[in-house]
Amino acid sequence: MSSRFPKTPQRIVIKLGTSVLTGGSRHLSQPRMVDLARQCAELHRRGHEIILCTSGAIAAGRSQLDFPDLSNTIAHKQMLAAVGQTRLMLKWARFFGIYGLDVGQILLTHADVESRRRFLNAQDTLRALLERGIVPVINENDVVATDEIKIGDNDNLSALVAVLAEAELLIILTDQEGLFTADPHDDPQARLITEVQEIDEVLSLAGDSRSGLGTGGMITKLQAAVIARRAGSSVIIAGGDQPDVLLRLIAGEPLGTYFPAPSAPPENRKRWILAGAVKTGRIVVDAGAATALRHAGRSLLPAGITEVSGTFERGDTVSILGPDGLELARGIVRYDATSLQALRGCHSDEIPARLGYTYGAVAVHRNDLVIL
Repeated sequence: MSSRFPKTPQRIVIKLGTSVLTGGSRHLSQPRMVDLARQCAELHRRGHEIILCTSGAIAAGRSQLDFPDLSNTIAHKQMLAAVGQTRLMLKWARFFGIYGLDVGQILLTHADVESRRRFLNAQDTLRALLERGIVPVINENDVVATDEIKIGDNDNLSALVAVLAEAELLIILTDQEGLFTADPHDDPQARLITEVQEIDEVLSLAGDSRSGLGTGGMITKLQAAVIARRAGSSVIIAGGDQPDVLLRLIAGEPLGTYFPAPSAPPENRKRWILAGAVKTGRIVVDAGAATALRHAGRSLLPAGITEVSGTFERGDTVSILGPDGLELARGIVRYDATSLQALRGCHSDEIPARLGYTYGAVAVHRNDLVIL
């Protein structure tokens, strides 16, 4: 059997959805979790570094409290997560312990990847755990997360973890075999798509979550694949109920849908730009600036800016759009929104006269820019 990987991935992020962990029931399935721990332990024994991104805290909390009749408020969800997160981690610690492995818990919010300092701190923690042979078990910190700092679903969380960890592969296990040409529940002619090179071409095929247990659907998995691939990770979306699915995937068996990584992963600073939250601000550039950014490796100068919208401060990450309105890059701005509004279309030597001060000739330096 030929492997689908040019090189066997060593550092792997595995995302386990709620529907995978419950087996479609309302309770966490201990046999399913033990089997997944066994597969992870076998991969660990073979020399792979395994990072687990796990759902299931809220489901565990509901089960522990005997499925209380609660309104769908953030406070109630946070309460269920607070109860369930400890149960979830106790189970993972016990099940990995069967195979002689320790686990370490990391809880994240978007604020932990938006701040450069906190991003690096989280990276250091991950590396320290992996160096000691400990399996990091990661979940969103639902207990303290608000709409402003919430990642929102564990598909996108797993992609951010892949960015943090500089992982070579992200495996997203779900209750579907992968991405199909149509909804297989409705269309018996639907075919599994085994490999995707351009995600934009298949976004229309994605649907919402069918199980009602999780917070994501296929669309969030494709969003996660976009983030992870931009940062240099390959991605596989596969069915979590298939026997030995993790071992078979790493052996190169063509299960699920495979999204190969681009050939040249970005350096660490640009991984952080990709992972961090993008402010509401947007910068629109003219055709000349778009060409210079995309093809000539240039910085963004004020002269190429045609429109500035939203609110952002110096040092924030913003979206940069071409004249067609499509996002072509993300970057860290050297000037705030009000200043850039005043600098639109001006030459760099005019900056001191317009503002009364200068932070340099560029609006976004090439070193702080990621082309999408």
